[in-house]
Amino acid sequence: MASNPHYIAVKDFIDKKPNENPTKFTFYPKALNIVWGNDGRYWSIPKNDSGGSDTRAAAELLQVSWLEVTGSMDLQPGKKYRVGFNVELKPDAFGWNGCPVYLMAKVGKKGRYKWKKINLQDQGEKPPYYIADQFSIDSAPSTDKTLYFGLYEVWSGKWKGGLKLNHAIVEEVTPQ
Repeated sequence: MASNPHYIAVKDFIDKKPNENPTKFTFYPKALNIVWGNDGRYWSIPKNDSGGSDTRAAAELLQVSWLEVTGSMDLQPGKKYRVGFNVELKPDAFGWNGCPVYLMAKVGKKGRYKWKKINLQDQGEKPPYYIADQFSIDSAPSTDKTLYFGLYEVWSGKWKGGLKLNHAIVEEVTPQ
């Protein structure tokens, strides 16, 4: 087990493709902070080695009672952004029935969280699920333009597992 049980994000694993879509940012698991992510009893995180491991590989939740996966980035003031997570429940997933996750985001340390409750068991379509259904946040002009976002289930105390975390996305929403 590592000296710090939590995985700390490495910003190098944020995928920005300015030629394809300059307003879309993909956060692979290694670009996210994952509580208990450095403890192999709870999470399987792609290794950061020179042996050619896939930096885009999914992180797999083995079992936790405290799900907290977060990320952050600077935004352009006056724009609107969509935030979401791409996840899957494995066939042997457990603990998710009646245990919703919360997608939360705010702009600035002192900003107010906007949140959406999602029941993974009720997604209906085949995995992976894109958790973002019209979840967007405005970045008002201010001195603190950092977006803080995350996927949480910290309130039930229930043990849960079998969640694959593929990536998170932050994307500018164009006005309609």
